[in-house]
Amino acid sequence: MNRRAAWLVFLLLWTPLLLAESQPGDNTEAPGVADAPPGGDFNLHTSKGSFALKDYQGKVVLLYFGYTKCPDVCPTSLSYLAQAFNELDEKELEKVVGIFVSVDPKRDTPELLDEYVDYFHPNFIGVTGSEKELAEAAALYGAQYYEVELEGSAFGYAVNHSSATYLIAPSGELRFIFPHGTSPVVISEAIRYVLDGN
Repeated sequence: MNRRAAWLVFLLLWTPLLLAESQPGDNTEAPGVADAPPGGDFNLHTSKGSFALKDYQGKVVLLYFGYTKCPDVCPTSLSYLAQAFNELDEKELEKVVGIFVSVDPKRDTPELLDEYVDYFHPNFIGVTGSEKELAEAAALYGAQYYEVELEGSAFGYAVNHSSATYLIAPSGELRFIFPHGTSPVVISEAIRYVLDGN
């Protein structure tokens, strides 16, 4: 069995575990396979104007909810996604996009998000919106977040948030939920698996 076939077997056998989202910070467990969120379209904003997830149908989308002042979980997750993207060839990369949704609209402007995501990979897009718009988008994917006051910190508050990465197929269907720390190799092979029409 070659390396790629072995990873596909891994994905097929361990999908139930990949659909169990880790939640650092609040230890809230995400739904299992039977209770996985439905996903779906949402509308937010970028520095260039309105953003609709449905506009990216035809591509594999890697979706992540976080914020730019996150000290470790977000940078690690985006670094892993960037590594996964770097495993892809140029033709594959044309069919893949990463969407970073900031759940800290008070501090994360669309312009700041551009600068932040560009640091990780050119295929990333940073988006945000009003508190209502963000709550609606997060609810579609079962993402959770809330502010925590930081006494004596210049930041004032942190945002505890779930840390899963959602893989959305070109059809718009939510296919995989990767827990925090999932290997970039697993993510890149899942992208290829979906791009191959599986």
